[in-house]
Amino acid sequence: MRVAIIGGGISGLTTAFYLEQERRRGAPVQFVLFEAEPRFGGVIRTERVDGCVIEAGPDSFLSAKPWARELCDDLRLSSQLIGSRDTHRRTHILLRGKLEPLPDGMQFMSPTKPGPIVTSRLFSTRAKLRMLREYLAPPEPLAPDEDQSVADFVSRHFGPEMVERVADPLLAGIYGGDAARLSARATLPTFLDSESRYRSLIRGALAAKSAHKRGTTPAPLFTSMRDGMQRMVDAIVRQLPRETLRCSQPVDPLQLRDGVWRLTSREEAAEFEQVVLALPAHTAAKLLSRVPDASRLIEILWEFSYTSAVTVALKYRSNELRLPPGFGFLVPRSEGKRIMACTFVHNKFENRVPEGVSLLRVFLGGARDENATELSDSEIVEIVRRELREILNVTAEPELSRVFKWKNAMAQYEVEHALRVARMEMHVQRFPGLHLTGNAYQGIGIPDCVRLGRSATDAIMRRMRAQRASS
Repeated sequence: MRVAIIGGGISGLTTAFYLEQERRRGAPVQFVLFEAEPRFGGVIRTERVDGCVIEAGPDSFLSAKPWARELCDDLRLSSQLIGSRDTHRRTHILLRGKLEPLPDGMQFMSPTKPGPIVTSRLFSTRAKLRMLREYLAPPEPLAPDEDQSVADFVSRHFGPEMVERVADPLLAGIYGGDAARLSARATLPTFLDSESRYRSLIRGALAAKSAHKRGTTPAPLFTSMRDGMQRMVDAIVRQLPRETLRCSQPVDPLQLRDGVWRLTSREEAAEFEQVVLALPAHTAAKLLSRVPDASRLIEILWEFSYTSAVTVALKYRSNELRLPPGFGFLVPRSEGKRIMACTFVHNKFENRVPEGVSLLRVFLGGARDENATELSDSEIVEIVRRELREILNVTAEPELSRVFKWKNAMAQYEVEHALRVARMEMHVQRFPGLHLTGNAYQGIGIPDCVRLGRSATDAIMRRMRAQRASS
């Protein structure tokens, strides 16, 4: 069985890694991994400069989702995992030009402690009364087959102020999206489950909180690698036979004849029984453009949307800054800034900077600023420095700056996303041996991409065993 994996991000790499494990156990499977760029890893990229660990893309993964940790276990990287320093975890929201802390006990937008809410300056009296009403007289839950935007969902429970000051900036930081367009069912599934069980999101958050065993130490919210997230990528690549790796080899549109996929790249032409497209949906659509009867699948793939992102790393001497405690701050769109968020990297994880150094990581772009990637690096740094001066009174010149641009890299799970994915999967079934994976469909974070990459391996092996059993 010959398999082509097209796309060397974490989803494609995971598929390749677990196929290699199957091959080592004796499975008659061969694979080739194609990547258009000169390096593997996609948006996972780490630079180490002047003793600083600088992440160009994701700096960690959610600890609650087990799949990335399981991959690290299989890669024998468990000793390299570190948790976020949650004793320092506090998030601030920019409100009328001043940073206000998110009240203690907030679980996304659900308060679990009345005291911090009552004294918070982040919410008006009207918004605080709306939270009380949500607890005492919650709204009717969504029907099981119904979807609505995050903005409508949150506003239905807590009012528009919670959308503007919490939900929208939080999701802008995660998805680079707009709460008025993102799907509640796709992006907030645990909250919809809570709504269906308790009606009140506050009641659901309190129930979840009480379910944790008393006296136990909760796991850190985020997990990272001690010397940067690229360690995962490098560990996978080292496990793969050199002859299976094809960097800097974009692939031409695929051809399918008599159940065999023909693939042509700059350096070779070959045939494969199975193909994994671990790519953005639009790129996958282009590669399927010559496949007979794939027009409807291609149309659906073009319906998935993306936004772009810019990350900027700035290094300072710690004595040059006066930062509020915590992991950083978020900026609602109503504040009129181009900065969406800023992380205080030196607080979030240990071992990221030398003693006496502070590292800020700033985010721009997303749905609110699609043109950010078109700016020059110097223009971006100038914007960031000006707005940090306005927000944090940072007047010092950074000792180091790095700008990373990610064009159309952030998948947008817009309203009816789950239905769109179901329609796509139905049409994929018409093409045996075709597998679509990546962050566009069922999860954007590293753990979900790992889960989907491993699922592609499982599907390949099931098909191979079924063919051998029928022959």
